[in-house]
Amino acid sequence: MAKKQFQAESKRLLEMMINSIYTQREIFLRELISNASDAIDKMYYKALMDDQLVFNKDDYYIKVTADKENRTLTISDTGIGMTKEELENNLGIIAKSGSLAFKKENELKDGHNIIGQFGVGFYSAFMVADIVTVISKAHGSEEAYKWESEGADGYTIESCGKDSAGTEIILKIKPNTEDDQYDEYLEEYRLKAIIKKYSDFIRYPIKMDVKGQRPKEGADENDNELEEYVEEQTINSMVPIWRRNKSELTADDYEKFYNEKRYGFDKPLKHIHISADGAVVYNAILFIPENTPFDYYTKEYEKGLELYSNGVLIMNKCADLLPDYFSFVKGMVDSEDLSLNISREMLQHDRQLSLIAKNIKNKIKSQLQSMLKDERDNYEKFYKAFGRQLKYGVYSDYGMNKDLLQDLLMFHSSKEKKLVTLDEYVSRMPEDQKYIYYASGESIERIEKLPQAELVTDKGYELLYFTDDIDEFAIKMLMNYKEKEFKSVSSGDLGIEPDEKDKESDAEQSENKDIFEHMQTVLAGKVKQVRASKRLKTHPVCLTAEGELTIEMEKILKAMPNGQDVKADKVLEINVNHEVFRSLKDAFSGDKAKLDLYTNLLYNQALLIEGLPVEDPVEFTNNICKVMV
Repeated sequence: MAKKQFQAESKRLLEMMINSIYTQREIFLRELISNASDAIDKMYYKALMDDQLVFNKDDYYIKVTADKENRTLTISDTGIGMTKEELENNLGIIAKSGSLAFKKENELKDGHNIIGQFGVGFYSAFMVADIVTVISKAHGSEEAYKWESEGADGYTIESCGKDSAGTEIILKIKPNTEDDQYDEYLEEYRLKAIIKKYSDFIRYPIKMDVKGQRPKEGADENDNELEEYVEEQTINSMVPIWRRNKSELTADDYEKFYNEKRYGFDKPLKHIHISADGAVVYNAILFIPENTPFDYYTKEYEKGLELYSNGVLIMNKCADLLPDYFSFVKGMVDSEDLSLNISREMLQHDRQLSLIAKNIKNKIKSQLQSMLKDERDNYEKFYKAFGRQLKYGVYSDYGMNKDLLQDLLMFHSSKEKKLVTLDEYVSRMPEDQKYIYYASGESIERIEKLPQAELVTDKGYELLYFTDDIDEFAIKMLMNYKEKEFKSVSSGDLGIEPDEKDKESDAEQSENKDIFEHMQTVLAGKVKQVRASKRLKTHPVCLTAEGELTIEMEKILKAMPNGQDVKADKVLEINVNHEVFRSLKDAFSGDKAKLDLYTNLLYNQALLIEGLPVEDPVEFTNNICKVMV
């Protein structure tokens, strides 16, 4: 029998495809099962067009059979089959898709979509097989034909026997090498895993003969002897949950799906089931997890949703479907409208994908707002796990997403003693309050002791506590909320109208100008200014900052791996109504060396209050000893 040659460009394409197009060998089984599903779909469509043809779904299936002894893997279907000409045209000319031609010929637009677009998926079989044999009998034909090829050298076609319509693809699996173990494609457990991963939602049964064990027949109750048996089982679940009516599904159904797909080891806090039928048609099931994955805030974490095309898994993690600030969302999307690339492993970046991503983003935002309004406890649980990511979303991309995310933010309140939204804070603001006040620190307990907060809390104003390192950066990007600017309690001007005590502080500043100038000279290069404080009530000293960079931001930036050498413009504020100030005045008039000692002690005390390192711990302890003796 004469061997026919592939066209020159087809031969080159075959070589490229085997070595380059597909990144994972296991994809071959997905492609061959998808082709088998297409063949059954064509029979279904024929039945729709021909009243004489009855489509009994129970008669149609796909079977995967492994023969370890002969090293063959067979994928057979009961679909429409192929004639000799179709074998020649569809398999002899690489990249000519029989499915695509069928679709165009019959103008198939509705109903069952045909998966094949490029006609190259079949040749992925050569990644794992030395010889590929196709035995096919077309529906309504008396003849069956065998197509066989060893790859780029060409192929043969000859008549053969086959009882019923359909196609068998027989792969002669390659021998193992030092680098590659091809035996795995003959193992039952591996084949089942690949089918479940990629083809679980093919609409027809995918069957396999599965080995099992049971008590030996006729053995008595005390005999534990087992016998092996083989049973034909359907491996795939066929009907995906996202194509079922929402009214038929329960919370347990969604939770079971979440667990089966291994989206997480926790329970989902909320699910979102989308069935869109507009500019782009797609189904999606999204989950908001309860707990943070162990690697969530690491470089190793991969965001993205599972992406299916007509029930066939295309990508495990499609990152383009989720913005970074919603990267905690798990789930899947299935669409028939996507433009896939030649290997079906990646997407062409097109309008359909952008539309789906935009819609998903809005659905997630809407669901989170609904949780915040109607399920506060659940939302707070979510926020404690993923609120940090929302704040990153406000800060990143130069604040481009701040309007979308600002209403989802929460911070601990000094008055409510719990998490509150910015909207709740602003709604409670007294008429004379100009700013949204906040204080930053490592913990709520430390912030509550900050001397800088005394004036604000004394006025009865509510404080927001910032304990995440991203908080101040996000707020700086937000700038204001409902026309109310944010103001740190450590900032130079708190925007609070002066009272009589404040006027006394101004007088003290003027009266004691020489003391403060001397102290500033002692602390040259460490603080920008030393001045009388208008905010301190009971504490003797504190540090504040002038300008946009706060002391807390300085700490965070210095702690980063690149160790940025940035410094806030610090101001040392002295409480002129505190007994300590009287000691400063006495030292200034009688013992300048003692004033220098007190100045350094107060500065280091202020550093410790802020959680900043004392520059010279030995000198600090020696200075304390000098005061004690």
